Amino acid sequence: MAKEERYKMILKILEVNGKVGFDDLAPKLNVSSDTVRRDIEQLHKMGLLSKIRGGAAVRSNLPFAFHDRVLQFNEGKNIIGLKVQHLIKPGQTIFMDGGTTVCAVATHFPASIELRVVTNNLALLPILARFPNIETIVLGGVYRKELEVNASQQTCEYAAQYVADLYLMGACGVDSCMGVTAAFREDGEVKQVMRRSSKKTAVLSDCQKLGIVEYFKVADCSEIDMLITDLPTTDASLNPYRMASLQIQ
Repeated sequence: MAKEERYKMILKILEVNGKVGFDDLAPKLNVSSDTVRRDIEQLHKMGLLSKIRGGAAVRSNLPFAFHDRVLQFNEGKNIIGLKVQHLIKPGQTIFMDGGTTVCAVATHFPASIELRVVTNNLALLPILARFPNIETIVLGGVYRKELEVNASQQTCEYAAQYVADLYLMGACGVDSCMGVTAAFREDGEVKQVMRRSSKKTAVLSDCQKLGIVEYFKVADCSEIDMLITDLPTTDASLNPYRMASLQIQ
């Protein structure tokens, strides 16, 4: 059973029972008690449950409760949101651009994480506002209501003033040959600046966007570091991206 599937099952059990022990979970997940302990520890760091002696319990005072997350975002986006979390380190400066997948990632941030987020995604702001230790820098420019982002030459100029440890890029299309593309030129230009100003870039794409090519070229596969999808990392459909030297998660 994949790690993300174990996380979902643990949280579902907690929703029903309120608390659960390590020894009870291990046979249900068909893994060792040590693996369960590591899963519980990670979910605790992510702010999704509370550790108790011998197991875990529902955490009711989350800044953005898990059941709310599941209602707002589909399963694929939540899988990506969970996969991203190991890349998030305290003290980082992170670029986050537009799209609901990027928003889903933010809802899974650890409750007390200390970050600086630089974003043009206005839909992201009420989510980030729930985290007391996240500094949010909003890039100005022309508001594109169809995308809920600021995207213009001014936005590009603002973005170029920062250096990010990590860029979480929402994608309109990702193709192993044509790379990352955008459906709106202004949005794509902002993505280009964020990528150039980042130490590492992770493209977030559910399986429906793989193989899609939009008209505006954002980056070649060789210009990004990793691809994070809702598919198992061993899925054969990801092989062309592996051959393009992308790290797959």
